[in-house]
Amino acid sequence: MSTEIVNFNTDTFSSIMTSRLNTALIRRHDLGVGSFFFYKNYIVAEVKEGIAFTFENAYQILELGKVYYGSTTPFVYISNRVNSYSFNPTSHFKTQAMFPNLRGYAVVIYDEMNQEIAEMEQTFLNKPVAIFHKLKDALNWVEELILID
Repeated sequence: MSTEIVNFNTDTFSSIMTSRLNTALIRRHDLGVGSFFFYKNYIVAEVKEGIAFTFENAYQILELGKVYYGSTTPFVYISNRVNSYSFNPTSHFKTQAMFPNLRGYAVVIYDEMNQEIAEMEQTFLNKPVAIFHKLKDALNWVEELILID
């Protein structure tokens, strides 16, 4: 397991090690809007504190998504909300159209306010969506979605 995943909870590692999903980090990208961890079938996004995350400033991450997953490799997007930031959920309509291979969207939240925001965002997605309080639970869900596929 790569030491680059410094923001992840330590309780994540035990469940990942027994996973049937390929959990080797392909690459971490630190961009102006946050850090993005690419794996074979999922991406973990950690947007920076105070960012107004929009479709327009997500351009780099969307391009990287095309490089790593194209339009055929199934993947899940995990928003690991370790920071507070704003996001226009209508952007989901545009991103879903770009990625027919997106299998689901997970949100890992750490406070009640983000719980409410994540619940509201669900209405803008026509893919499986789940909200978790621990990253390891999100990864277990990713495994279920990808291995079913």
